[in-house]
Amino acid sequence: MTHSKILLFDGVCNFCDGTVQFVLKHDKKEVFSFASLQSEAGQSLLRKHGLPLEDYDSFVYLDEGKVHTKSTAALRVLKELGGIYRALYLLIAVPKPIRDAVYMMIAKNRYKWFGKKDACTLPSKDVRKRFL
Repeated sequence: MTHSKILLFDGVCNFCDGTVQFVLKHDKKEVFSFASLQSEAGQSLLRKHGLPLEDYDSFVYLDEGKVHTKSTAALRVLKELGGIYRALYLLIAVPKPIRDAVYMMIAKNRYKWFGKKDACTLPSKDVRKRFL
């Protein structure tokens, strides 16, 4: 399996885990691969792209080597999922500082609002091949 579209996510965040589960469910073409930001693979990719190794306030979308973060990453993932979710990509027209301010408000409060795990969830056997 090639890994040209990779989502790096906070592995102990319940909201982030829910986001990964959502993408897994709606990624009918199975184009996305996943790695937690805390994992060896995630840390390696962060290093490779010159990204912070401990700042988990954004999931990272690596699209064929191009790095997207915050609201841009979320919108590009929705676009890739297609269907009704593709329409949400129109929000890209909202100025980035406004989009990212909303994104960061959610990111800064995600543990308080959605909770936190002690460790990353292990993927089920049928989707394990999609995790780095």
